[in-house]
Amino acid sequence: MKHLKLLIVLFALATALPMGYVVLRTYQGIAQEETARMRFFAETLFDTIESELAGRVEIEENRPVDAYHHTETLPADQGGAQRISSLAAPPEAPYILGYLQNNPDGTFQAPIVADAQNIPPGVQKIVQQLDAINRQFNRKKAAIPMARPTTPTVTPVWKKAELPKEAEEKSAFAGKFLDLSRKRAPDDYLGRKPQRTEEISAQQALNVARQDENKTGQNDSLTASGDITQNLEAPSYQNRPAASVPARSSLGESSILRETDGAAAAEMPPSRFQVEVAPLQSVFIDADRIFIFRRIVIDERIYRQGFILKVNAFLTYLAGSYFATQPMSRFAQLRLEVNDMDHPATINQTGANVHQAKFALDRSFPAPFNFLQARLTSEKIPPAASRQTLNIMVAILVAVFLLGLGAIYRSAHAMVDLSERRGRFVSSVTHELKTPLTNIRMYIEMLEQGIARDTAREQDYLRVVGSESARLSRLINNVLELSRLEKKQRHFDMCKGDFQDVLDEVQAVMTEKVRQEDFTLTMAPSKGIEFVYDREVMVQILINLIENSIKFGRQSAIRHITIDVTKHDHHVDVTVADTGPGIPRHALKKVFDDFYRVEDALTRTTGGTGIGLSLVKKFMQAMGGSVTAANNAGPGCTITLHLPKF
Repeated sequence: MKHLKLLIVLFALATALPMGYVVLRTYQGIAQEETARMRFFAETLFDTIESELAGRVEIEENRPVDAYHHTETLPADQGGAQRISSLAAPPEAPYILGYLQNNPDGTFQAPIVADAQNIPPGVQKIVQQLDAINRQFNRKKAAIPMARPTTPTVTPVWKKAELPKEAEEKSAFAGKFLDLSRKRAPDDYLGRKPQRTEEISAQQALNVARQDENKTGQNDSLTASGDITQNLEAPSYQNRPAASVPARSSLGESSILRETDGAAAAEMPPSRFQVEVAPLQSVFIDADRIFIFRRIVIDERIYRQGFILKVNAFLTYLAGSYFATQPMSRFAQLRLEVNDMDHPATINQTGANVHQAKFALDRSFPAPFNFLQARLTSEKIPPAASRQTLNIMVAILVAVFLLGLGAIYRSAHAMVDLSERRGRFVSSVTHELKTPLTNIRMYIEMLEQGIARDTAREQDYLRVVGSESARLSRLINNVLELSRLEKKQRHFDMCKGDFQDVLDEVQAVMTEKVRQEDFTLTMAPSKGIEFVYDREVMVQILINLIENSIKFGRQSAIRHITIDVTKHDHHVDVTVADTGPGIPRHALKKVFDDFYRVEDALTRTTGGTGIGLSLVKKFMQAMGGSVTAANNAGPGCTITLHLPKF
């Protein structure tokens, strides 16, 4: 048995290890699929945000150069008339404080102001903030490069938070099916990257330069006192670094305004001007405000036009518009961060709380929003639908595997047990055959030697010889019947009859045996109870049961056997009850197995082969019935034969 257990363990390992490896690799593949899907969703989110930023850049780049004045000039194909600037109204975007143009002399103009001497109360606070921002910008703009660097920042556009080895493996895998050498390089700018030259009309040039030129007009109506008025109108060289003081125009003292207004000019001024427009740039004013502007050059004069971005409102807008309402926000967190070396970082975190991230994806956005970084993290990755299917299949596979091993073990154990019982059966049969033969031989020798002194004694000896011969015959018949049943060669003569005939024959056969063993046998009358059965088989079954009760009940104080027949609607029950020691509860079903004997002191001192009850069960099953055993409320047990009526 130990050898069998070892073989089963080796078989289990040899089967489980390959299956476990396949299941593990499948789970790893699903995990990669889930991570890739999560990464796709995160990149889609970042791409959507980047599209919003690119749209804002496109809007700002397409603005006419004179849109930062309160009035602007329509294109020539639309008549070239003057109209109120599209920027004269307060900004619709919640994260834009306002628009302004920083002039070469350090002053500024805001499109929401039509008259510097008469600022509406509703916009006065905004103008004051723009004035303060312009002052700070004048102190910073000397350090702004004239042209944006062409090399992108070191921070990659996106990166996945994973080990380099894993990244190399994924790159190698992708290289099998994709030409990575043709992969598009990430953009480092959201708008039209190269610096461009546009042609504008003289009126547009006047609108751009109007505030810059007003400083030279002695009778200009904008000349007034006051901080905001001075900054809107007059130069502030005293507050600016020397490097920021504009150079003299190549036209000398004459300006664009004077050229177009001078009636005594020797020749007519040009009607079109060339203006250089640089890509958008960003400069931190303070931790919560950023000036995003473009640099334009007209007649060698540098103007800076753009809007003031409110950092906290900007981050709140992005998170609320693109993430907070998404289902992903229930299990993931979006972290938006604005970094500047001179100011503390501004951080906006939206979504679920994440302590130990299993997934992370970063994105640094191109200029002019290169100050913005986004990071999406999640403690859990939503499972793919295939994972649930795999879980069910693995559960079924494990269950089938364990049930199979259990079935193999039980079958092998049953075979080993059956083999052991067969061995005990051979030993028991040998003993059971030897005992009656020995008794028969002994009594025959006693008769031959004349030990019996009278006829009565001789008759007793002959009865013993006859009883032992019958016992031997029944034993041999049981063995032969069991062999025929196992080979399915036993023929049954099923006939409908009165069961009283069976009881009468059993009474006649067993009366002497019962008397010798000092037992009483009671049979309830069953006259009129008819059902289908094999008469010879039923006689053999009842004799086996009576002999079994006699064999195990010899030590009982009360020695009584009762046979009863009960008629039901569709079947008949034949019960054989005794007053013996009964059957242990754990063996009530096993006693009908082949060669089974209860292991206790009584069975070790009692003869038997272990085929009597097994033969009863096989006979009953062959006739379409069944047999059960149950202990009585008092001493003994009851064997019940269930037979169909038809």
